Amino acid sequence: MSENEVRKLILDIIHDIAPDEDLSDVKSDVRLRDQLDLDSMDFLDIVMELRKRHQIEVPEEDYMELSTLDGCVAYLSPKFA
Repeated sequence: MSENEVRKLILDIIHDIAPDEDLSDVKSDVRLRDQLDLDSMDFLDIVMELRKRHQIEVPEEDYMELSTLDGCVAYLSPKFA
C-alpha cells in the first residue's frame, strides 16, 4: 500500500468517526488533535477501527506515533507492506 493510500485510509477513518470535521486542509506534520476536534475517545476509536478494518494492532506505547498524519503514515506503511 502506498503512502498516499495509507494517508487516505486514515482520513477515511477520521471522517467516519468525526463526520462533521473538515479534512480538506489537514496538515500532515501537526498533531491531529490540535487541528481537529478529536478527544481521547475519538483517538481510541481510530485505533479500534485500524484493528477492525485492517487487523492492525497498535500497542498503547505506540499511540504517540499516530499523533500526526505523517506519523500515522510512517508507522502504518510497513504494516501494510
